[in-house]
Amino acid sequence: MNKRWGVWILVCLTALLCASVGPAFANELASISGRITDSQGLVLPAVKVQAININTNVAYSAESNGDGLYRISSVPPGIYRVVVEKTGFAEIVKPNVELHVQDDIALNFAMQVGSISQTVTVEGGAPMVNTTNATVGTVVDQTYIKNMPLNGRSFQDLILLTPGIVTQSAQSGANFNAGRGMTGEFSVNGQRTESNSYTVDGVSANLGAAAGNNMTIGAGSSGSIASATALGTTQALVSVDDLQEFRVQSSTYSAEYGRNPGGQFSFGTKSGANQWHGTASDYLRNDYFGANDWFNDYLNVKQPALRQNDFGGTLGGPIVKNKTFFFVLFDMNQALQRSSTNFQVLTPCARIGIFRYFDGWNSGNALANTVS
Repeated sequence: MNKRWGVWILVCLTALLCASVGPAFANELASISGRITDSQGLVLPAVKVQAININTNVAYSAESNGDGLYRISSVPPGIYRVVVEKTGFAEIVKPNVELHVQDDIALNFAMQVGSISQTVTVEGGAPMVNTTNATVGTVVDQTYIKNMPLNGRSFQDLILLTPGIVTQSAQSGANFNAGRGMTGEFSVNGQRTESNSYTVDGVSANLGAAAGNNMTIGAGSSGSIASATALGTTQALVSVDDLQEFRVQSSTYSAEYGRNPGGQFSFGTKSGANQWHGTASDYLRNDYFGANDWFNDYLNVKQPALRQNDFGGTLGGPIVKNKTFFFVLFDMNQALQRSSTNFQVLTPCARIGIFRYFDGWNSGNALANTVS
């Protein structure tokens, strides 16, 4: 028993350590770049630029070069306060700089001569747009995730907010062995559904294995099918409660995404912060809240049982304040559902011993009529 508890403690500590590590994958992170000048428009070298996360106080810094250019790379998505400082010049502060997954924004600053104790707060300025490449994409952030109703606790509908994307209805299992994704898969700008690539915090979320000879054929062997549920939905990628935001790049993206020619789906998960935060939820369906269907009412059949509960919770906070954080999630779906009763009613011919195949045009010659 002691050995078993030791194994459980080791597993929990490992999971906690993994959860405490922030996003560490470059292709999911953002960057800030720009040029620093003085009031006369002359470039300023050796200027310290810091991007400070307002939730964790973690700072990411860079220094301008001889041409006055700076670049802060590998910055996790979030809201930041950008601080620009140099001896002999007034400090510049630009608050509420919001960075999304894979953002690459340009921020230029003009410093004024003055004391280091003076602070200039920049509230406005040019819009933060991507000026480094021609990527066409859409970011879906917490504004949509929190406020939009999601069928089945899956963010399928959020992906469809991207222009040029259509999906097949997820009514049956995704066919991993038929050479292409089927239900629940997305077609981006007319591309095949198996042409997309999915990553979660920079890690591939595509399937690349199939049983038997199917491993050598189709899109499964190339790892080009999304890691979806048995119904072809997206809960297997990221839980809604763990999803911070995601970006869909639909065309003219960088060559680093050359694995698949379709859409590039990049999902970012949540992280802990200096303040403790958590949630608890239970989304339920129950036959007590719904009416019986028409066929059961007609046949005086009791409504079949329906008990569906999707429950869970989240918890995040600091391990070492301003340095190390954790975020954990529990999500479970339990369902009890029975189908309506089917009755086989013999036709007049069948009742006297004449059995013939169903005729589609003459129900009297059928073996039986089915009533659901």
